[in-house]
Amino acid sequence: MNIAMLGHKRIPSRDGGIEVVVEELSSRMVESGHNITCFNRKCDSANAIKLSKVSVYRGINLKEIFTVNKKGLAAMTSSLFACIATALGRYDVVHIHAEGPAFFSFFPKLFGKKVVVTIHGLDWNRAKWGKFASWYIKIGERHAVKYADEIIVLSQGIKDYFWNEYKRETTYISNGVNLAKKVAPNIIKKRWGLVKDSYVLYLGRIVPEKGEHYLVKAWKSIDTDKKLVIAGGASDTALYVKELKELAKGDERIIFTDFVQGELLSELYSNSLIYCLPSDLEGMPLSLLEAMSYGNCCLVSDIPECSEVVEDKAVLFRHGNVEDLKDKLSFLLTNTGLIKRYKEEAADYICNKYSWDDVVKKTLDLYKGS
Repeated sequence: MNIAMLGHKRIPSRDGGIEVVVEELSSRMVESGHNITCFNRKCDSANAIKLSKVSVYRGINLKEIFTVNKKGLAAMTSSLFACIATALGRYDVVHIHAEGPAFFSFFPKLFGKKVVVTIHGLDWNRAKWGKFASWYIKIGERHAVKYADEIIVLSQGIKDYFWNEYKRETTYISNGVNLAKKVAPNIIKKRWGLVKDSYVLYLGRIVPEKGEHYLVKAWKSIDTDKKLVIAGGASDTALYVKELKELAKGDERIIFTDFVQGELLSELYSNSLIYCLPSDLEGMPLSLLEAMSYGNCCLVSDIPECSEVVEDKAVLFRHGNVEDLKDKLSFLLTNTGLIKRYKEEAADYICNKYSWDDVVKKTLDLYKGS
């Protein structure tokens, strides 16, 4: 099949979970003999300009699409022109990732393409968006319901939402994860003085719905010589990042690394004592899957999108409850035997439960209508 992917920022990159999903799906579909084209945003950053010179990556055809690089317009304009390009191109399937880009799903649909939309989360509900952006994303959700031949969801909760809200059948296909290889703390030791089991880690986008402010508030009231590492970049949330750093001010145990990838990311996952994900809102948290694939003891909020993933292989706290988060962190920090037990079970459990090969097979079957 000739398959087009759009809705991500660009690959190869780790700007967010969607980029990881698009790359993993596309590269494996290429290995299965399919022709995949991914539509990357045109971007002015130095790294993106370098990547724009690459036309084929892991067998995936990369096409750079016209983008207005202004806050609030980049996602909209790139999705518009990508949907027009797929409508006019020779594609059997157009796979759109996320609700906002699905706003323009009628273009490929009108030209007879099979349209598949993956809902990575109820994006209109994210705290970072203003009224117009939330409206635009909500209409994208409705257009997905109206125009998509198939809708993929990443959790049972979102599957229930689409049925209750629209009486629309959807297909649950999870994300996947690869078994990770642990690495020694070289870069992180030189840069921040971090050694194995010396820190608690949050790794992901710095956005309000991820709940990093709960974690910082809880950490400031815990008596420990461990560090708290908050690793990740902003996503149209510079003001929130500023507020978070102000909240952490005066506590030298709290380290902000900014965006991480490659060996640095592997070192942070490999050597943390605990991985914490305090989210209020998720689609399916790829960072949680990755953290467990490195054999991390995980402490996560009790929202269904997290609890469905970890089952009994991690510790849960009541979402949005700083006091409960503090209590659970304190309990784990003084129970190293329990941490060790969770670490021993995490990787095998998560890699057996969430296989990229299974994800790709189910997605291709959905493309074919079987």
